[in-house]
Amino acid sequence: MTGADKRLRVLALHGGLVLVLFALQFLLPDYDHTNFTSIMVLATYAMGYNILVGYTGLLSLGHAMFFAAGLYGAGMGVYYFALHPVLAFVIGSSAGLILAALIGLIALRTTGVAFMIVTMMFAQAAFLVTLYFNDVTHGDEGLTLTQAARGFDLLGWHVDLTNPALRYNLALSLFTGALVLCLALVRSPIGRVLIAIRENEERTRMLGYDARHYKLLALSLSGLLSGAAGAAYVLFFGYVGSSFAAIQYSIYPLLWVLLGGVGTVVGPIIGTLLMFYLIEISRDHMSSYMIVVGIMLVLLVLWFPKGIAGTIRARWWGWIP
Repeated sequence: MTGADKRLRVLALHGGLVLVLFALQFLLPDYDHTNFTSIMVLATYAMGYNILVGYTGLLSLGHAMFFAAGLYGAGMGVYYFALHPVLAFVIGSSAGLILAALIGLIALRTTGVAFMIVTMMFAQAAFLVTLYFNDVTHGDEGLTLTQAARGFDLLGWHVDLTNPALRYNLALSLFTGALVLCLALVRSPIGRVLIAIRENEERTRMLGYDARHYKLLALSLSGLLSGAAGAAYVLFFGYVGSSFAAIQYSIYPLLWVLLGGVGTVVGPIIGTLLMFYLIEISRDHMSSYMIVVGIMLVLLVLWFPKGIAGTIRARWWGWIP
């Protein structure tokens, strides 16, 4: 297969995915319409996580703090200061980026299991901060944004972020932007260096690359996408609470990426979609739904040891990025 053929297939796969998601909004019932809006935002979060764990080989258990930074950065800006939603989104995204860069300066002094533990400790500290300052954050009760606060005028047109159709298309735009960014990154020279670090960091250093610099870049980009997802989530759904900063929101993106395919661009959306509906369906039929989720995940891992997209790439379509 020539390079041109591979590029065409990659474009067809990812472009087709975006077109399918666009078309679904006209076919889905109201309930699933809202679900898919949430899934696309959470898949953006998972793509940010995948940059770090899938392409750089850094396992983090602290990404909830970046997602929460976006949530609180945007949500509190709108709630307390009546910020314009667009400005709030920029602030939330920037909060995720800046926090990731600052944490990276410390956490990247460690490697392997130590890095995972350090990121988890920082995330738990961030979670406790949201509880400690209960007078401001309202803790688990959270903050609810009014419909008026989530609307604004743009070129004579009123933008209402509570409108389901608009919200869906904005979520699709966010997801598409993240998809293009990840595709460009992994196919660029920087992406090749990140993959080299994942495969053999010492040899990458011997070739003259500053591995710590590239890992900090990967962590910062990961924080940016995570923060953007958090900011979009609070603006679309109007709620931010401490539960979003808890440890499960660091574990969720790991499960989504493992299920969909580590180190694949389409893996996060596949994993997020399947796990979201697996939990929804199980919850409707039994209270101990996580047992069903666990069993299904074990079976999927047995049949798809590299995740769904990763296994497809390993067995049939080796051109999937």
